Amino acid sequence: MCRNPKDVLVSWFHFANKLNDKSRVQMTIDELFEVYSKGLMPYGPYWDHVKEYHKMSSEHPTRILFLTYEDMRKDTANKVKRLAEFLGYPFTEEEEAKGKVEEIVKLCSFANLKEVNKHGDFRKGVPNNTFFREGKVGGWNSDLTTEMSQILDDITKAKFHGLDISF
Repeated sequence: MCRNPKDVLVSWFHFANKLNDKSRVQMTIDELFEVYSKGLMPYGPYWDHVKEYHKMSSEHPTRILFLTYEDMRKDTANKVKRLAEFLGYPFTEEEEAKGKVEEIVKLCSFANLKEVNKHGDFRKGVPNNTFFREGKVGGWNSDLTTEMSQILDDITKAKFHGLDISF
């Protein structure tokens, strides 16, 4: 599952600041933008990470399913059906007629997962709710400047040139 690089940056920004010990200074979006746009993240450049998974899904389509968060949000029921097929457990006509796909979509919705993870810890000092903020497509609009957005668009266009990845 990949996501618009701009939403990834903003999500990472809020996540990192939630994890940050309150005795330390919070990171600014400008500071994270500088390291993110240069690919200096703990897992390496975001674009390279996505390109590798995209490549591997093309080479091994029965072993790796490549989806975008944006497509999943836009057409959730069909993507859930696609995921079930990929895992070798497609929905039967009877299950679909009984609304099982919609039940799973509701059960696994961002809103539901955010609610059921309000309490408890992932591990000591990391509450479950740290992983859930808004889950919106395009949420980057409220945190990035026009210039930041354009720079990330330019990097994304160059890095994903020739790939069928769109946000």
